[in-house]
Amino acid sequence: MLISDFDYDLPEALIAQYPAAERRGSRLLVVSDGIDDRSFADLPAFLSPGDLLVFNDTRVIKARLNATKDTGGRAEILIERVTGRRAALAHVRASKSPRPGGRMKLAGDAIAMVAGRDDDLFALTFSVDVMPLLEKHGEVPLPPYLNRAASETDVERYQTVYAKDPGAVAAPTAGLHFDDAMLAESRAAGVRHAWVTLHVGAGTFQSLREEHIEENRLHSERIEVNQQCCDEVRATQSAGGRVIAVGTTSVRALESASATGELRPFSGETDLFILPGFRFRTVDAMITNFHLPRSSLLMLVAAFAGRDRTLTAYRHAVREKYRFFSYGDAMFLTPGQST
Repeated sequence: MLISDFDYDLPEALIAQYPAAERRGSRLLVVSDGIDDRSFADLPAFLSPGDLLVFNDTRVIKARLNATKDTGGRAEILIERVTGRRAALAHVRASKSPRPGGRMKLAGDAIAMVAGRDDDLFALTFSVDVMPLLEKHGEVPLPPYLNRAASETDVERYQTVYAKDPGAVAAPTAGLHFDDAMLAESRAAGVRHAWVTLHVGAGTFQSLREEHIEENRLHSERIEVNQQCCDEVRATQSAGGRVIAVGTTSVRALESASATGELRPFSGETDLFILPGFRFRTVDAMITNFHLPRSSLLMLVAAFAGRDRTLTAYRHAVREKYRFFSYGDAMFLTPGQST
C-alpha cells in the first residue's frame, strides 16, 4: 500500500478554524448501509439500549511555551510528554536547534535545559515543576492547521467535558461534540459508558515519511485500559450490544489491549499501526472527526470502514461542505470490507 492511496482533495476553506457555537451543533455524516447527512444532535437515533460508548478521558495540558535561548534567540517549546516532575520530552522550534547543555529562559524566571536528544525530540530538565509551570504560563497547543493563536475560548472548547487525566498535547476530537446533556440523554436511553485513557501526542499530526506505508513507524502513546472497562465491554458483548469507540484514540487503546485476542487490562505504551487488513477484535462502530489526507488516522478509519467506502464518504463530505479536522464535523461509522 502507498500513502497516495489515502489521498483526497480538500479545499482549505473547509478546515474549521473555530468550534461550532454549541458542542452538539456540528454535522454528523452517518456511513452505514449508505451515506446519510445528519446533525450530531441526532446521534441518539443511531444508538440502541445495551450499546456501550467508550470515551478517552485524557486531559489536554497547556503544552506550548515561549522561550528565549542563552544566545538571545527566540524558541517555542511544545511538550510531547511529561516524563518526570521536572522533566519532559519536547519539540523545540528555533532558528538554530539548541545543543545539549543549552538553556532556555521561560516565563516566571523558570529555566529549561537541554539534557539530550531522542530522535526529533529534546529531553529537557526544568528548574521548576513542569505541570504547574504549564498550567500558569503555557498555551493551549492548537493543531498546526489552525493558523491562529489560542484564545480563551480554546481553553474550554479544545477539551472534552469529561476530560480527567492530564497528559495529552492534542485533544481526542471526536469527544468534543458531546455535552453533559447528551451524555445524560444516552445513559437515560440505556446506553452504557466506559473510559480508557490515551495521552495523545503531537506525533498525531506528523506526516508519514515513506511512500510505502508498511515502512513507516508510528509514534508511541501511553494508554490505560482498566479492569472496569474490560468488564463493561464483556457485559456488552455478552448481551449482544455494540462497543462504540468515541474517536480513533479509543479505537487504538481498545485494540491495543485486545492484541492477545481478548480485551485485557493494559497500562503502558502502544505503537499499534492500524491499516487495511487489520482484524478488529473489540470495536463494533466508531465516532470520529474527518482526518488529514495521507494520515495514519485516515488509514485507521479505512481499515475499519473500507478504503473505497471511506474515500467515497470523504468526497461526499467535501461536496456537501462539511467542516474538517479538530474543530470540524463528525462521522458515525459501521464496519465495512477492508480494501
